[in-house]
Amino acid sequence: MIRISGPLAGDILARVTDHHHVPRIARYSRLRDPDDGTLLDHGLSLWFPGPHTATGEDLAELHVHGSIAIVDAVLRMLGRQAGLRLAEPGEFTRRALENGRMDLDEAEGLADLLRARTERQRKSALLRAEGGLGRQVREWERQLLAVSAQIEAALDFSDEDDVGEADEQLAGEMRHQMAAISAAMSTLLAQPPAEPLADGIRVVLAGPPNAGKSSLLNALIGREAAIVDAEAGTTRDVIEVQIDLGGYAMVLIDTAGLRDATGRIEQQGIARAQDQISAADILLWLGEPSDAPDHAHRLIVHARCDEPGRELRATGADLAMSARSGLGMDVFRAMLLDQARQVVPAEDQLAVNRRQRHWLTMAVQSLSDDGETDLLLLAERCRLARQSFDTLTGRSGIEDMLGALFGQFCIGK
Repeated sequence: MIRISGPLAGDILARVTDHHHVPRIARYSRLRDPDDGTLLDHGLSLWFPGPHTATGEDLAELHVHGSIAIVDAVLRMLGRQAGLRLAEPGEFTRRALENGRMDLDEAEGLADLLRARTERQRKSALLRAEGGLGRQVREWERQLLAVSAQIEAALDFSDEDDVGEADEQLAGEMRHQMAAISAAMSTLLAQPPAEPLADGIRVVLAGPPNAGKSSLLNALIGREAAIVDAEAGTTRDVIEVQIDLGGYAMVLIDTAGLRDATGRIEQQGIARAQDQISAADILLWLGEPSDAPDHAHRLIVHARCDEPGRELRATGADLAMSARSGLGMDVFRAMLLDQARQVVPAEDQLAVNRRQRHWLTMAVQSLSDDGETDLLLLAERCRLARQSFDTLTGRSGIEDMLGALFGQFCIGK
């Protein structure tokens, strides 16, 4: 499918096909080069007059056969038409955003939808692409506008030199309503973030040398991705492998064994391991339980439990298992999936990414109740919160990040 968007779309469609188009009705057309009449293909053609189109502009579509030769010939022909050029990655979606056909949250959801690798990622991204967060933000904005209107009305009819009990009572009522909106946003902010679901849950395997980290990684992915050897310090760098485990996209990260190393290369590997531990969504610790780093989502694994002297689970460990024999692997997978459910949002639950979280937090701070009685200051706080909403949904202050966002899209989007 080849899409043409912009003010010349209708003229181009009329020149390259052989009949008049009724809006939104597919026609079987002969597609010809208008320069010499050469027949390029038989296919479907459609005409969508703006503004009620995907981009908000006049839009034409050509549905041609998918051979490389046909697509190349059609694109070369279109490229010779005055006023036409190839779209940049994500340009159709960017025009839809700029023309009010979607908000920034929907565009980000579409970007996640294009990258989705699992069914759970697809469902979450689709919820965002359909504007779930945007609808919620618009409802908060509607409530906040009502508060602002009451404050402005009171200011219009008040005496600046005489702030009486009525104004103080109104300020209290307005703070109460602002606090209710803030509390609703705080509830959303308390939910698991979007990044682990969209990018994959970062599962870091850490512990001392020869703890069984690489063996466990290989057992989880079913192939030899990491070198396993009895020599301590075999893993010097970070090894990342993507996996779909029980419908959850995960990034398994094998790290260098933690110890007091003297070699410069191994020291760098250990420093990188510490960085990965800090950034982990789930930490799998394969060392002594007493040495395990603090982490909100942590499994302490007593590995190599089939070896002599390691049959009994260490005190403080969550489970015992052996990647080599498979003993305890089913229990381990179940516990890992239970941790995964805690760090990603539910399928029907809204999730916010880092950018959205920042602006929601700014709005929450603007609406915080500190006992303020000055209606002018309350009006300013409402204005700041609405400004945060505008930036969150893409109505202002986003030009610098649009290029980076839409650069992830394919040409056809």
